[in-house]
Amino acid sequence: MSARTYLLAAGAFTVGTSGYILSGLLPAVSRELDVSLSTAGQLLTVFALSYAVAAPALAALTGRWDRRKLLVAALLVSALGNVLSALAPNYPLLLVARVVSALGAAAYTPAATLVATALTTPEHRGRAVATVFGGLTFSLIVGVPAGSLLGGSLGYQGVFAAVGVASLVAAGVVRLGVPQVAAPPVVSLRERFAAAADRRVVPVLAMTVLACLAAFSVFTYISPLLAATAGVHGTVISLLLFAYGVGGAIGNSLGGRLTDRFGSRRLLFVVFAVFTAVLVTLPLTATTTATAGVALFVWGLFTWSVNPPIQNWLIELAPTNSGLLLSLNASAIYLGVGISGLFGGLVIDTVGITLLPPIAGALALVAFGLLVHANRRSRAPEPVLLAA
Repeated sequence: MSARTYLLAAGAFTVGTSGYILSGLLPAVSRELDVSLSTAGQLLTVFALSYAVAAPALAALTGRWDRRKLLVAALLVSALGNVLSALAPNYPLLLVARVVSALGAAAYTPAATLVATALTTPEHRGRAVATVFGGLTFSLIVGVPAGSLLGGSLGYQGVFAAVGVASLVAAGVVRLGVPQVAAPPVVSLRERFAAAADRRVVPVLAMTVLACLAAFSVFTYISPLLAATAGVHGTVISLLLFAYGVGGAIGNSLGGRLTDRFGSRRLLFVVFAVFTAVLVTLPLTATTTATAGVALFVWGLFTWSVNPPIQNWLIELAPTNSGLLLSLNASAIYLGVGISGLFGGLVIDTVGITLLPPIAGALALVAFGLLVHANRRSRAPEPVLLAA
């Protein structure tokens, strides 16, 4: 695997931090802009949904661009969005700034994933995908605690400014360290829609939405959930979230390696089975600090093992139009994340927080059913959709 893949992962870290860090900044945003926590939380929803809508559109609009040029431009847009976030004097302008940041992230992540696979051999493709997503995982491990830690002293403006500077540095690193990669063959709009509507592709994307919705509907409310089940608060919850993050980092790397060794589908059957079981049993297993730590580690391990095999599967389905499919998968990820807070809040208000994980587990079980269906679809003869 090319060492340049790690430069792409560094860029993924900055755009991932741009999105995730707000979770740790919500109290500071609420305090400094004099809005409620729930109102501040809508900044996360706006970022996620903007990403979901923008990713496929930007993939189409930038289809002829040299990939390095696209990566650098995306990081510069992300930097601009974070600088505007730092300068925003009120909540409406901060909303606009978060949309700009989301546009940069939506353009960067699918392109970086595709470039990473282009810089390596087919037998190491899963590992390359995992390396790029490792940058996103690391942003979750570092970004959320860092935002919470620095938000009190620097204010949200200072934190966003720091992320903007990091994005500028990443743009320079990618410009100097990543070679030019030609744009993929030109694909007509009709062929793009045909690839997106491929009956083998739709269930894979639906799996992504449901997996992210299941995982993040619980993760969004993990602090009150752990308080209810294990009676823990404050620093202990931070340590438990760190255990989740460590599990996620290991799972992402392991998912890439196992994808290269066993293929996407066999691995996903195991991952979804364990992922579902962990969610369903979380109220029973996370009852003490020790058992909650083990449960969150295993949950993170299998949650973040999902991305490499799914992305590799999509590349296999349409090698000549994989950029579009990866952008659609990125949209699916952020669509699931974007509606997870609303879904989780509805469940909590209706039946209580301790039933949220089992209900999320039911969504994961539906995703498992889609996996069975998609596996059968993928065995069907591949239609000729994508002539160069």
